[in-house]
Amino acid sequence: MKKQIVTKNAPGAVGPYSQAIVVGNTLYVSGQIPLNPATGELVKEIGAAAQQVLENLQAILTEAGYSMADVVKTVVYLADIDDFTKVNEIYAKYFREPYPARSCVAVKDLPKGALLEIECIAAK
Repeated sequence: MKKQIVTKNAPGAVGPYSQAIVVGNTLYVSGQIPLNPATGELVKEIGAAAQQVLENLQAILTEAGYSMADVVKTVVYLADIDDFTKVNEIYAKYFREPYPARSCVAVKDLPKGALLEIECIAAK
């Protein structure tokens, strides 16, 4: 059975999807872009954008009773692969060893012209 996770501390879904879904002991968090949940504004500087995305993920994890330490897999989508190093710098502040498994890809476009998007899977 699946359970929907919803929090006002992260941007609401802007389409037919959930912020996250729990199935058993596994949490699947939808991709987050750097939207400030309080203002709805898109963060446009890559360092601040990466931080906002990770804060959004953390808020959803917290709402579901998980933490960043429970994350086992992430996927990072970058609008510009040249941002890889800066995103890694911010990403490393949110995760500790053993780090989650991760994929990182450069894409042509992201919703709302975002610089990055990150999704994750967490397990207990």
